[in-house]
Amino acid sequence: MVRNSGVCLKLDFKLKLLDRIYQLYDNVLASHRLACRKFCSDCCTRNVGLTTLEGYLIVRHLTLNDQMALLGQLKKDLPLPRFEPRITTNQIAQLCADGKDIPQEEIEIEPGRCPFLEDDLCRIYMVRPFGCRCLVSGKKCAETGWADVDDFLLSVATVFLQYIEHMDRKGRSGNLTDVLLWMESGRNRRAYEKGDLPENGLVENQPIRFLFVPPEHRDRMRPILNALQSIS
Repeated sequence: MVRNSGVCLKLDFKLKLLDRIYQLYDNVLASHRLACRKFCSDCCTRNVGLTTLEGYLIVRHLTLNDQMALLGQLKKDLPLPRFEPRITTNQIAQLCADGKDIPQEEIEIEPGRCPFLEDDLCRIYMVRPFGCRCLVSGKKCAETGWADVDDFLLSVATVFLQYIEHMDRKGRSGNLTDVLLWMESGRNRRAYEKGDLPENGLVENQPIRFLFVPPEHRDRMRPILNALQSIS
C-alpha cells in the first residue's frame, strides 16, 4: 500500500484500531472458560460475514506473505450457496430502537467448510475477521452439534460488531467470499483507500446510533464499553 497520502495514513490508523479492538475482545474472552482449542474447526464455515476494513486487512496480509493463491479456493467454491447478509448489525439496532420489524434473512444454508482451513488449522488465523473470533463455545461443538455461547458473550460480540462496522461506516459488509474476492482487485483496493467504493452488491455499513445492550447486561458491559470508547 502506498503511504504517501493522508487517505492511506487514515486507513492505517483504522487498521491499528481494529487490531486493538481484536486484542480487547481477546482480553474479555480470557475471563471465560471456553472449549475452543487448537485444531478445533467444527464451526469454521463459509458463512462468515465481515466488513471491507477486515477484508482489506486479510488481503493485505495475503499480499505481503505471497499467499494470494489462497483466494483460488474461494473462486472455486463461488457457485456454492452461502449466507449473503442484506442488513448490518447497526441497521438492526436502529430498527429495534424504532420499534420496527427486522427483515428475515436466509440463514439455513449448508455452511460448507471454510476454504482457509488446512489440517484443521486456519491459514489466516492472525487476521481472521471478528465473525470468526466471536464464534466461541463453552462446550465442544463436535460433541453437542452446536456452539454453546454464553448470553453475555453474545451481547459483547454484538457491541464489538457494531463498533467495527462504525469504524468502517463508509465501507460495506458481506460474506467472506464476496468481500475478499472484491478486495482481490488492486483497482478496488485503491478505490477503498480513497473511500470511493463503486456499487459492488455488498450492504452499506452504518454508524452507531444505538447500542444493542440488554438491560440485564448493562452493568457488566460498562467497563467494556469504556475500553472500546477509549480506543475508538
